[in-house]
Amino acid sequence: MAQPVVLAIPTLNEAESIGALLDKIPRDVVSTIMVADGGSTDGTCAIAERAGAIVIDAGRGYGRACLKAAVSAPADAIMVFMDGDGADDPDAIGTLVAPIVAGTHDFVIGSRVSGTRDPGSMAWHQIAAGYVFGRAIGVLYRTRYTDMCAFRAISRQTLLSLDMREMTYGWNLEMQMRAARAGLRILELPVHNRCRFGGSSKVAGSLRGTIKAGTRIIATFLRVARERPAGTREARS
Repeated sequence: MAQPVVLAIPTLNEAESIGALLDKIPRDVVSTIMVADGGSTDGTCAIAERAGAIVIDAGRGYGRACLKAAVSAPADAIMVFMDGDGADDPDAIGTLVAPIVAGTHDFVIGSRVSGTRDPGSMAWHQIAAGYVFGRAIGVLYRTRYTDMCAFRAISRQTLLSLDMREMTYGWNLEMQMRAARAGLRILELPVHNRCRFGGSSKVAGSLRGTIKAGTRIIATFLRVARERPAGTREARS
């Protein structure tokens, strides 16, 4: 590919999954793997480095990790984001990147809801949240999403132009809202979602994590919605 593809993986104590995940990354598609770590204490960084990834000390915050990886990438890169738990299928990276390479779309996001899911790979509240916020974004910007999947692709230049501000769990939703408001050419593609390779989810794995993430996501939605300018263009999909 003419444009380098940089895979950004935010991590926090993913030693049980990161090695197996990195072994499956299609190196003929991905130019560079950046593991943006939020302070792991379980050996995640050492495992990632042995697997050939560039490890970045990103500090705490999911969104902060994603942004730091993007800022560190080459100016002409296509950014692909995925979680480090192994739930996303690396074989789909080429499929997500292809519409951006072809110039037909600006932002491509995987949809676990319209794709296939291993039993137990998604909690009911994750599916419900994608539906609720997807409909709400449709009301605001006439762009409908079915999911807030972390598995997504966008050019570095386009991403930085969105002026992302959310440094925690609201990052994914903020990106989707700002992309819709900016009138980007958005494409949702069905992807397969697997059960995580090991460990427990920082969000769905506990009631405290679910409440914390849910609160940030709701706050992000309200903040970005209030920023909505008059005469927003309809996003093309």
